[in-house]
Amino acid sequence: MMLMRPIKKTDLDGLLTLLQYSGYGLTSLPRDPEVLMHKIEASEESFKKKLRHKPGGELYLFVMEDLFSGEICGISGIISKIGGYEPDYFYELKEKKQHSDQLQKDHIIKTLHLHKTHSGPAEICSIFLSPLYRQKRNSRLLSLSRFLYIAEHIHSFEKDIIAEMRGVVDDNGRNPFYEVVGKKFLQISFIEADFLRLKNRSFIEDLLPHDPIIVDLLPEEAQAVVAEVHPETVPARKILEKEGFTFCGLVGIFEPGPVLKARVENLRSIKDSVVVSISDISTQLIAEHNQKNEKNEDVEFYIISNRQNANFKSCVGQVILDDKGGATIPDVVATALRVKRGDQIRIVTFK
Repeated sequence: MMLMRPIKKTDLDGLLTLLQYSGYGLTSLPRDPEVLMHKIEASEESFKKKLRHKPGGELYLFVMEDLFSGEICGISGIISKIGGYEPDYFYELKEKKQHSDQLQKDHIIKTLHLHKTHSGPAEICSIFLSPLYRQKRNSRLLSLSRFLYIAEHIHSFEKDIIAEMRGVVDDNGRNPFYEVVGKKFLQISFIEADFLRLKNRSFIEDLLPHDPIIVDLLPEEAQAVVAEVHPETVPARKILEKEGFTFCGLVGIFEPGPVLKARVENLRSIKDSVVVSISDISTQLIAEHNQKNEKNEDVEFYIISNRQNANFKSCVGQVILDDKGGATIPDVVATALRVKRGDQIRIVTFK
């Protein structure tokens, strides 16, 4: 049984163990105990706050815990609003078509423009799943359970939401784009620049060029990674695109992975989720129902949350809905979510 819940300080060692598998490119979660503890503390403070009707840049981090082993096997997060006092930076990828009557040729010129966000959208971030647990069900729970939390507290998040996808970085922490653009102006390594960005971003606007960068003039290796995702991030991108995210024309500032964007209210896991009351808790009833329906057409797997804030919990399980709007869930789900008969849960179909 995999359970999603808010991160806590005692998860630091488990998180460090998990991130040993992450390699380079997971820029929001460096393998630095001090930085990670700062993020954990910020997340705990966000969950403790009285929920706001106006987002203020709160960070919410969730971990996936294997309840049988106690292992931390995944992490994902949400930022209620990016920008604010310290802006966020991206490149905006623009395309312009040019034509020559004399040569009878067309050419599309791609350029990158420094883009600064002072009062930005919400952002889903910091997602990583241990390679030992990479099954489709776990991947979807890790990503989509965040949206059930947003659905409960929708006024605490900006109405637009983005996902900056992990760009192409090799096992040595090298990104071809950064090598010919960022490093030329910053004169520090990709790893150093990305770590420094977590503490203060002012150097980005101070040193990176404000004039457009013509992509076509970059080495082919650098061109090839603009708006491309890390191979390990391809499944995560597909999950988000099925939820309603699309590429918005922005890319990362150092490793130019694509930025996906959506309206919060239009995300499948939010608009299709429903709140139901628990009418029964019985693994036996669900097993009997499955036996009567050999094709299991009437028994759906759902992502299920307990509708809490600081004690938010979510997992995957079977649900039987009755004609009165009640729901029967298995004992193991009730135990994991710490719910009882009569409590309300929020559910959304797994697929």
